[in-house]
Amino acid sequence: MKSAISLVLGFVLATTSCKSYSTVTQVQPAYRSPSPAGQIIATSLKQASPQPLVRMGHFLDAAAAAGSVLEKHPDNTQARLDYNFAVARIFGIINDAGLEPWKAPLRCPGASQSWKFSLKRDPQPQRNPSHFKIEPADIYNFKGTLVVQRTVKDGLGAPLVVMSKDIDPEKLDPFAQGKHIYYGMTGVVNFKGRDCVAQFVDPLAVETVPFGGHTYPLAADFTAPLALALADLKPRKTELAGLFKPEEFESKIRLARLQPYDPNKIPILCIHGLGDSQATWAPLIQTLRGDPVIRKNYQFWFFSYPTGYPYPLTAAALRKRMDKINAYYPNHKKIVVIGHSMGGMISRTLITDSGMTLWNAIYDKPPAQMPFSAGTRQVMSDSLIFKHRTDVSRVIFASPSHRGSYDATNFWGRLGSKIIGAPTDIMRNASEALTLAKPNSTGKQIQQMPNSIDMLNPGNRFVTTMAKIPLTPGIPYHTILGDRGKGGNLSHEPPVSTDGIVPYWSSHLDGAKSELIIPSDHWTHRHPLGIAEVGRILHEHLKGTAL
Repeated sequence: MKSAISLVLGFVLATTSCKSYSTVTQVQPAYRSPSPAGQIIATSLKQASPQPLVRMGHFLDAAAAAGSVLEKHPDNTQARLDYNFAVARIFGIINDAGLEPWKAPLRCPGASQSWKFSLKRDPQPQRNPSHFKIEPADIYNFKGTLVVQRTVKDGLGAPLVVMSKDIDPEKLDPFAQGKHIYYGMTGVVNFKGRDCVAQFVDPLAVETVPFGGHTYPLAADFTAPLALALADLKPRKTELAGLFKPEEFESKIRLARLQPYDPNKIPILCIHGLGDSQATWAPLIQTLRGDPVIRKNYQFWFFSYPTGYPYPLTAAALRKRMDKINAYYPNHKKIVVIGHSMGGMISRTLITDSGMTLWNAIYDKPPAQMPFSAGTRQVMSDSLIFKHRTDVSRVIFASPSHRGSYDATNFWGRLGSKIIGAPTDIMRNASEALTLAKPNSTGKQIQQMPNSIDMLNPGNRFVTTMAKIPLTPGIPYHTILGDRGKGGNLSHEPPVSTDGIVPYWSSHLDGAKSELIIPSDHWTHRHPLGIAEVGRILHEHLKGTAL
């Protein structure tokens, strides 16, 4: 393949490769332990009763035996592992058998006498266990391009994956993850005599858990929920459709959170690039969630949009949704934004005061004097006239294409632009916006509204004008760039430094608090060095933030 890989072809290869984001294999967990609890587990696995309550009773015997050891020897690693495995099997039986211990206690026959088992129910309706499928995380193995490692935390409890069944969380909270929720929880069972009380504990909200008179780190699996979501939802199928048929996905433009809202945690808003989706952030999120400082102080949000639309329209849509989330969560902390590729261009608008500069580059008269329909005037004003966001405290750019890429002007770029076409579904009166615009730099009248690939043309009027507008002082920003390990000139002079799609001269911004070039392709936010740099910046951000 040629070194100067084209924009469209690069994304097509990236999104239609035979490699999958995540593939899942369900396994039957095996277990060996010489302890008394381990022997109970081994017997239960070999001689599994067809009656779920009997099986639960056996594993409750094992968990109780392990718990008795932990009461006397809290540092006994084997007892903790025995307990965790037994508890995982208990939750697995509840799910497989369709039991509902949150409605009424269950009587589970034990070796000597029955256990009374119940599950604490969270009063919040969006956490009603009836609406979710709950499975132990250890029954899954994962691999794929976005599952680079299994990020887990050792401790007490059984890591679980919670998946929504018959509830639409968006009806309860418009900024919920979506109609399909995949979330990591940890199951814990406490014993008081023959009474067993189970509960779900959120490892992103709680670091420790009490048990048997002692306090333990809470166990967690930060990879399983993300990897299972990628395998089940298959976002790769919709990414190219969002690029080439954006009008079919206009209703899916949304700003959402990936975890329960916490006013004490700083939102990290992740904005993906051309041909991608929020799935692209999975390696970064699962890795950073393994950092206890980041877990304690940050929460992840994402902005999802069909990438065929011109990014000024998308940025305007984001600003409106940020206004709405501010109204819904009025006490949230200022946001740290991470934008990749075209998402970096969108992010730049959030820390820019355009004034009338962009408007005047395209039109001779101010909006009020233009003979536009009300709809056209609104769309064009929102796209070209904007102020920096006072709710943004820092921006991290990963392989941003601030000044475009010449790949957008070659054969494949032009072909991709024709396939996408003009955003006529949003600009229903596009003709009036075009006929009243100034001729472009070549003296020609614009024939159609630009799409996302057109907006990556280094000669595009919006792109060249935007690049000259200074960023708002007082909001720090950082840049992470890739050069594939080949280096090159930082100017336009060949050979240029490039990540294979976007050259250095397009990504660089003067005034950045830091700029790191790593030996990576265009997806620097998924490279281990890029993820580490984001983590470093987030740690530094805390030093200057009042919490």
